[in-house]
Amino acid sequence: MKSRTRARSVALQALYEIDITNHPPAEVLLQRLQEDSLSEDLGEFARQILFGVLPLRHELDHVIARYAPEWPLDQIAAIDRNILRLACWEFAVQGDTPIKVAINEAVELAKLFGSESASRFVNGVLGSLADHQAEVTQQLRNARMQLDAKAVAAHSGTG
Repeated sequence: MKSRTRARSVALQALYEIDITNHPPAEVLLQRLQEDSLSEDLGEFARQILFGVLPLRHELDHVIARYAPEWPLDQIAAIDRNILRLACWEFAVQGDTPIKVAINEAVELAKLFGSESASRFVNGVLGSLADHQAEVTQQLRNARMQLDAKAVAAHSGTG
């Protein structure tokens, strides 16, 4: 497995555990990193994914539901839902990963962790999102800016 794919895998496993159990994110990530020793920069990449996706989960789900309505989120397996969140965050919010790479990586993760049909499903949903990449990116970046502004206001005592 390629090194950045391993980092995505660690982040995905953490996202899945947090989604299912609501365990504290920092503890979950620490445990995952101890189990799958990554270099410092890859551990940081996994951390960026985890703490980038978590505050935007609801917005990511909303975007996925809006642009891929034929796949209701409440009927999507938890692992698939988290793969979609990760890939969508990576191409639309983080912005360093080209959309084709994000989709290919998500499909690989679906092959590793999902059901037999998960990779086709993930590819189809992300293909729908890719058709609306500009809108998806704008919506998620706006949501992140709003969350950042709320965090600044709360920290400064003005919120």
